[in-house]
Amino acid sequence: MADSRIVTRGVTDPNVIEAMRTVPRHRFVPDDNRAAAYGDHPLPIGYGQTISQPSLVAMMSEALGVGPGDKVLEIGAGSGYQAAILSAMGCEVYTVEIIPDLATRAKAILDELGYQVTVTTADGYIGWSEHAPFDGIIVTAAAEQVPGPLIEQLKDGAALIIPVGPAGGAQTLRKITIDEDGLVSSKNLGLVRFVPFTRTGE
Repeated sequence: MADSRIVTRGVTDPNVIEAMRTVPRHRFVPDDNRAAAYGDHPLPIGYGQTISQPSLVAMMSEALGVGPGDKVLEIGAGSGYQAAILSAMGCEVYTVEIIPDLATRAKAILDELGYQVTVTTADGYIGWSEHAPFDGIIVTAAAEQVPGPLIEQLKDGAALIIPVGPAGGAQTLRKITIDEDGLVSSKNLGLVRFVPFTRTGE
């Protein structure tokens, strides 16, 4: 991943940039797309899901505001690439994937590469209360509204990064935070396009 593409997104955190340099993105891409693994665009990974473009992964990782030792929840493991970036940043990473085959494949790749990530197959809407509260939560699929359980599982001052909007329609990337008084604030980080957030039974 070329540094210039990351900087284009305004990413300056050296921890994020180093993780982007060191995580081998081609290992998380299906064989038939590996030649395009380092292009700055999303790629299909099967089951109607994608691996996000690297510059967006970098931007979201920086916006989360986490670092070594922080406990992070990812909703939508997908290929496992975003979880690997967070792990390479020194975070304690938990990731939830609703599609069993993707969860199994992501875990196998993460384990093989030595990234310490805890993976489960479940409905990400409800988060992972067993390991809450989290220093940050990142969602890699677009929800039509922000799931309440995820906000409840944030530590005070921590951030939830989530794309919000309808499938195929206008989506915005939001940074949701809660202050010590329990007040919720939301910042618009720009327009994005993600696959839809799916739930059990959908």
